[in-house]
Amino acid sequence: MKKIALLLFLLNSAFLFAQKEVSGLVKDKSGNPLPGVNIVEKGTSNGVSTDFEGSFRIKVKEGATLVFSYVGFTTVEKTASGDKINIVLSENDGQVLNDVVVVGSRNAKRTVVNSAVPIDVINVKDVTTQSGKIEINQLLQYVAPSFNANKQSGSDGADHVDPASLRGMGPDQTLVLINGKRRHQSSLINLFGTRGRGNTGTDLNAIPAASIKRIEILRDGASAQYGSDAIAGVINIVTNDNVDELTGSVTYGVFNTHAKGEFLPGTPNTKGFRLDQNGNGNSYGKDQDFDGGSVRVAANYGTGIGSKGGYVNVTGEFLSKNKTLRPAYDFRKGFGDAEMTGVNLFANLAIPISDKTEFYAFGGSNFRDTDAYAFTRNDGERVVESVYPGGYTPRITSKINDNSIAAGIRTESSGGWKFDLSNTFGKNKFQYDIKGTINASLEEKSPHEFDAGGHSLLQNTTNFDISKNYESVLSGLNIAFGAEFRVEQFEIFAGEEGSYATYDTDGKPITDPTTQSAPIDPVTGEPRPGGSQGFPGYSPANEVNKDRTNFSLYTDAELDVTEAWMVSGALRFENYSDFGSTLNGKLASRLKITDHINARGSISTGFRAPSLAQIYYNLRFTNFNASGATEVLLAPNDSPVTRAFGIEKLNEEKAVNASLGFTASFGDFTATIDGYYIQVKDRIVLTGYFDASSLNLGVSEAQFFANGVDTSTHGLDLVFSWKKTFDFGQFGATLVGNINDMKIDKVKNGTLDEAIFFGKREKAFLLASAPDNKFGLNLTYAKNKFDAGLAFTRFSKVVLVDYADEDDVYNPRLITDLTVGYQFTKSLKLTLGSNNLFNVYPTKQDEQGNTEAGGYWDAVQMGFSGAYYYARLGFNF
Repeated sequence: MKKIALLLFLLNSAFLFAQKEVSGLVKDKSGNPLPGVNIVEKGTSNGVSTDFEGSFRIKVKEGATLVFSYVGFTTVEKTASGDKINIVLSENDGQVLNDVVVVGSRNAKRTVVNSAVPIDVINVKDVTTQSGKIEINQLLQYVAPSFNANKQSGSDGADHVDPASLRGMGPDQTLVLINGKRRHQSSLINLFGTRGRGNTGTDLNAIPAASIKRIEILRDGASAQYGSDAIAGVINIVTNDNVDELTGSVTYGVFNTHAKGEFLPGTPNTKGFRLDQNGNGNSYGKDQDFDGGSVRVAANYGTGIGSKGGYVNVTGEFLSKNKTLRPAYDFRKGFGDAEMTGVNLFANLAIPISDKTEFYAFGGSNFRDTDAYAFTRNDGERVVESVYPGGYTPRITSKINDNSIAAGIRTESSGGWKFDLSNTFGKNKFQYDIKGTINASLEEKSPHEFDAGGHSLLQNTTNFDISKNYESVLSGLNIAFGAEFRVEQFEIFAGEEGSYATYDTDGKPITDPTTQSAPIDPVTGEPRPGGSQGFPGYSPANEVNKDRTNFSLYTDAELDVTEAWMVSGALRFENYSDFGSTLNGKLASRLKITDHINARGSISTGFRAPSLAQIYYNLRFTNFNASGATEVLLAPNDSPVTRAFGIEKLNEEKAVNASLGFTASFGDFTATIDGYYIQVKDRIVLTGYFDASSLNLGVSEAQFFANGVDTSTHGLDLVFSWKKTFDFGQFGATLVGNINDMKIDKVKNGTLDEAIFFGKREKAFLLASAPDNKFGLNLTYAKNKFDAGLAFTRFSKVVLVDYADEDDVYNPRLITDLTVGYQFTKSLKLTLGSNNLFNVYPTKQDEQGNTEAGGYWDAVQMGFSGAYYYARLGFNF
């Protein structure tokens, strides 16, 4: 609480500059107040939104013009000639979805409704006040048609950073931007039991939800516009820029431990028992009806700088979340959501230097301390009976530091040319501490906790962008071009000796296997393995410090041939220091068929460069399956071991992306329907395990990263929206849907056995990352101080292959969310609700622990923790 109080003090003590204060009320023609109307001081970034009662208050310079805009209503401009302004907005059939967007076009006048490609614009404030989701990935999972994210368990680092994707592609095939600038990726590479196996990705949860104004999702290939990673699309996060307003919330929630329709695995009375963490996951605590308790405290405040529309907006967020426990038939099997404590800070500022020149900067810092279950060790599986009788569940704890800062100067010449020079720096560091574990080769003398080392990724991007709009060329021409230079650095750093070493019978590290040997396991008759169980530490032999550079040039143009027909094109050249050059292009068009219907389409080529982690990552670890435990070497791509198996040097993934769609707008109803086709060649995958016992590597098996498969994906995105105000309240209904079909066209195994290179299990994991469909129906109602929301989300069937080589079928599930809110005062609102109201669980699998994480379920879209109940107190001053 002291930290929160200090944050609020600093926010409120930022000095103010004298400006004219204007207040007022915004209503519709029926006299109903309009909450959420955007009010911007024209020509600046200074703006606010109306509150629940339609009121607003803003500081502007003398003689300023205010622009009032609201989805579905005509935009109004009004000169701030007095201290009070009351505005009446009229509904306009053609203005639905008329948000100006940053992503997908470098034309500052382009909006969602007249773009040539599908773009979702998500008002984060609306979503967070009508939902119990407290992380960005989970928010988007339920509101964006083709966005998918999964909570993991027993998947090492993926338990701490949720893999997320668009249109069934990999987590690293979606580019993330912050305010239009490239965001750095996580240093984590997904390896075990998770979607996006073999992929890196961007950690969206490192960005505080309270700092976000809106999220723009471009659902179309965009490598020609933005470069590598944009095969599936682009997610652009636009941060808050409002001033003179302190907003925030305090949220508390818990999960129900009682499974509906069947007992929760482990106890006949359905109560969720506890593994006692103080007993290192090997003793019992008290039964609990609820678990996974979470507290989120967030605050956002902005203040003006100077008299020309400058501002600084700051966000602070604290999140504490306990584990959920959903074990398998064995009481000691730990399975569930990870525990986490996190602190998020983010700032966004702009300072005018002159009338047409502005300095801007934004950035943040995220720290997370996490604690997750590893795979359970049963009798005879790396267990020292005198230490852990009957087995144990090691825990992987991690400390994640994610920092970024971007700064630049925007200016406009007298001739209308816009220039933007910027530099963006980001770094992600991931450090592992393994608890409740053992180095079996040390037997009873082993510590139960180890520093296992970790990895980091640094990225620095310098951009220079130029654009100009020619209104006199036909119906309008926008041209843009620019350059980008990027530096990336990937590092693996070693842990303490006990986390990776194997010791002999005298307790000394084995350096010469011909004269030293580990103690013999009395159950298996084999030498006891070294390293921390649950997650082996990185050794000095694993250490990596590699970097590369990238230089790119791009140009794009948009031409409104007529008021009804627009065409656009883009071309981008990129050169990587480690694998060479690539050239990609894109063509897109939009045709206004009638005043209410548009047709649009695009075709593009794309690429994704192999990440530094995919090229250089290496690790020696213990793999558990139905046959027991084996030692495995994940060899780096540039190693002699990899070459000995015939695995070639990694090259870029190559894509062709095509889409065709329609938009319709009829009064209160809007619709978008977009079909797409994505072909990807040379997708980088993680192979299965090859026999390496004859190579004298000290391991039984080896695996690799390889350009291993070609895929093709067909799909359809649907968004239908209706909103209407009646005398008895305002109703809204939105239906979003995604239909997706991915095929593996070819496995590029060369002379290697396909069943091992990329076999049945690996294929199932890849295809499961592209579920057949997802549909969501969101219903809202608001009247005076009361509002409510009811959401239904249907997840399609998913089929995985378990360690017994049998299909694990997860049947379709319908999840229901409910929320109700009441505005007690102008400044305070209470919201109560439930995610997964009816406590629906995935389809239960067999009781032998053959699933990837050893629980009754795998990681599936709907999650595996049951119903979540929450209360939130929102404030606005």
